[in-house]
Amino acid sequence: MHQDDIHERASGVFAPDTLLPGQYFDRLRRGKDLMGEQRLMIAVLESAVEDYLKYVAAGDRLRQGLFAEAERWIESTDRSRLYAFETICDHLGLNVEYVRRGLRDRRERARAPGHGTAAPMPEDAAPPDAAPARRWAGNE
Repeated sequence: MHQDDIHERASGVFAPDTLLPGQYFDRLRRGKDLMGEQRLMIAVLESAVEDYLKYVAAGDRLRQGLFAEAERWIESTDRSRLYAFETICDHLGLNVEYVRRGLRDRRERARAPGHGTAAPMPEDAAPPDAAPARRWAGNE
């Protein structure tokens, strides 16, 4: 897959409510020329972004912890590990600061009073399995 193809697909990833992250990652994964390592990187990035967006306004400690873990990984400037956020973005041809800025904007909108985009998970909902989140966060 050419870098231009990834950039073309990445444009608008974090545009306001035009494309859900899951839809974007599905489109990115469908690339015929992706190697196994690239597919794994997409899955790692997708998992972190999903946790970030899903738990941004969480009201319980477990989900707040999952958000914090995703946020730490995304905000880390460590490039020494293969599956660090910045390394993955580099390999996939994504602009690190553009992705971060989009996620930060979503965080601020979700936490704004009266905003319903990222509703907190109900307190009585079944707790998420924390093990998948640890797979991508093992870079710490």
